[in-house]
Amino acid sequence: MSLAEPAGSRPLLRAEGASFGYGGVAVIAGVDLEVGPGELLGIVGPNGAGKTTLFRGLLGLLPPLSGRLHRCRGAVGYVPQREELDAVYPLSVQEIVHMGGYGRIDGWRRWWRSPGEEERERVATCLDAVGLASASQEPFAALSGGQRQRVLIARALMTEPELLMLDEPTAGVDRSAAREVLELIAAMNRERGMAVLIVAHQLDQVRELAPEVLVVKDSRVVRGASAELLEPKRLDELYGESRPSLEI
Repeated sequence: MSLAEPAGSRPLLRAEGASFGYGGVAVIAGVDLEVGPGELLGIVGPNGAGKTTLFRGLLGLLPPLSGRLHRCRGAVGYVPQREELDAVYPLSVQEIVHMGGYGRIDGWRRWWRSPGEEERERVATCLDAVGLASASQEPFAALSGGQRQRVLIARALMTEPELLMLDEPTAGVDRSAAREVLELIAAMNRERGMAVLIVAHQLDQVRELAPEVLVVKDSRVVRGASAELLEPKRLDELYGESRPSLEI
């Protein structure tokens, strides 16, 4: 059962004995978790362990099979994997970011209509926040991988979120662009006090970015300090021979 909590209540997100899965079969079980304002958490685990299921459950895309998920009424910004969106977005940067405002309680128009002055100003503000103010009229498809990812972050900022949830935000981008994206995420957490939940495959990135991680394995979720849970011995236990390298 998913419950909404009044604005201003804390934590922003809380799972109580929550299980998530498909067709009535739990992939992740017994999740007890709180995410408060300003926290930054990574989500890691072997392929197939259930990271995506956990993420989708916490995002609200999968209702709990058991237990409860509490979310405050403050907005949640969602940044999906870029590869899932590139082919279906033959639009300009401005149009993509404008889509993020659809559904706001102030009654903004649907994204396929021409934005009004207030909407254009908000789009410009969000693009400026990710360093792409001059690219508003560029085709989304013409941008580099790192730039596209920053556009999707700007799109998520249109809801003025208290919690930003990102699914593999550095997938498919080169090392330099990945670092820029991670620095942007860290700055938003540090300067805006925005809570962040980020799924990432590259363990080096997670250890550098997030003070704490959620480790997903064997249908369970363990929370702890990145320095502890991502140290080599623990990773050997978690990943076995498939453990990714921690070298940058």
